[in-house]
Amino acid sequence: MKKIKYFIPIILIASLIWYLFIKPYDYLVSIKAKTFPGAINQSIKTWSNSLKNSSIIEQDEVNKIKQKISFNDSTYIYSWHITPVNDSTSKIKVYIKDLHHSLKNRITFPFSDTDFEKRTKNTILDFNAKLIEHINNFKVSIKGESEFKSTYCAYIPIKSAQIGKAMGMMKNYSLLGSVLAENNVVLNGLPFVEVTYWDMEKDSIHYNFCYPVIKSDSLPGHDLIKYKQFKGKKALKAVYNGNYITSDRAWYALIDYAKKNNIEIEKLPVEIFYNNPNFGGDELEWEAEIYLPIK
Repeated sequence: MKKIKYFIPIILIASLIWYLFIKPYDYLVSIKAKTFPGAINQSIKTWSNSLKNSSIIEQDEVNKIKQKISFNDSTYIYSWHITPVNDSTSKIKVYIKDLHHSLKNRITFPFSDTDFEKRTKNTILDFNAKLIEHINNFKVSIKGESEFKSTYCAYIPIKSAQIGKAMGMMKNYSLLGSVLAENNVVLNGLPFVEVTYWDMEKDSIHYNFCYPVIKSDSLPGHDLIKYKQFKGKKALKAVYNGNYITSDRAWYALIDYAKKNNIEIEKLPVEIFYNNPNFGGDELEWEAEIYLPIK
C-alpha cells in the first residue's frame, strides 16, 4: 500500500507534465462523414483556399493533411487524419494546436471556454457544413471491371490544377468543336479526357482533351490540335453524376475500390462525358464514365 501511495503522485505529476508540455495537440475534434477519404481530402483543400490566411503545408498520401490558419495574433496548425469506416463512411479526426498560446490554452481549458476553443468549434462547424453541402451535390457509382475502347481522336494537350480541369475543357470545347465542324470532320463518339500525369500531393495534372474522329487524310492542321490513336485498355469503371469540376472524386473512389480488392491500377484516369457543361442544367443529371486502367 505504501508503494502505491508513492506511485500515485508520480503518475499525476507525469500526466500533468505530458498534458502541459509534451502532448502534440491542444484540442481534438472528431467528425463522421458519409463519403470516402478522397472527397474529404479535396474538400479540405477547397475550403482552405476559401479562407483568409490559410494554407496546406503538408500531405501524407490522401489520408493525412496538415493545414496552417492564422487568426489575428495566433497561428493554428490543423492536422487532419481521415480513416475509412466502410465504402460510404469515413471518420475524421482534427488535431489542433495554437503555436503561440498553447500552454495558456491548456491551463485555462478545464476552467472556462477559451476564445481558442470557441473559434476552433466555429471553424470546424463551418468546414463540416461545406463538406455536407458538397457530398449532396455529387454521386459516384462503382461498376467494377470494364474496358474503354480504342479510338482515333483529335486532342488538345493541357496542363492545370485538378480543380481547373473542367475550365480547361470548357475553354477548348468550342475551339476543338468548331475547327472539326468547319472542316467537315466526322465525329465518332463522345468527348473525353485522358490524364497523362497526376501529382496527387500538389493536385496537378496533365491531360488531353479529346474528340473521337474518323481518321482521314484531310484532317485540318492547327497550332493547338493534335491527332493520335488512343489505345483501349481493361479498367475499373465508375459512373459520376455532378459538376465536372469535381469528377475527380470518382478517381479517389476507384483507387479505394482497387485497394480493397487488391487490383493493381495505373493512376491515370480517363473520363468520358455525356453532357456539355456550357449548356448548364441540373448538375446531378450530368453524367460521366470514369476509368482507371488496370495494370
